[in-house]
Amino acid sequence: MASMLFIMAKGIADLAGNAFVVFSPLVGVLGAFMSGSNTVSNTLFAGLQFETATILLLPQVLIVALQNMGGAIGNMVCVNNVVAACATTGTVGNEGKIIRTNIVPCVIYCAIVVIVVGGLIVAGFNPYPLP
Repeated sequence: MASMLFIMAKGIADLAGNAFVVFSPLVGVLGAFMSGSNTVSNTLFAGLQFETATILLLPQVLIVALQNMGGAIGNMVCVNNVVAACATTGTVGNEGKIIRTNIVPCVIYCAIVVIVVGGLIVAGFNPYPLP
């Protein structure tokens, strides 16, 4: 019997195909935005990312690295961090504006990461190939 994680990964793999590389860091961003932490984002989604990469025969290490980078990038739009920054700087009430302002650099950073890691994948780089 297949696990729930495998079934979810299979559905994502069927839906996204090899374009999953583009969505992988966005999953990390979403996890950091929801949870407030890259660590929790990785705990939530790294297994799913690994399983999806395995199904798609993509380098698992690079896909999980995209997840991790996305989580780190997502900290700039994380509600917890924005609220803490506003409270510290005395700009309470501007949280929504700050999050909206930071979305553009967040997307740009994700695009840069996808281009770099996607280029490595297209070039055939795999630090730990499947046996």
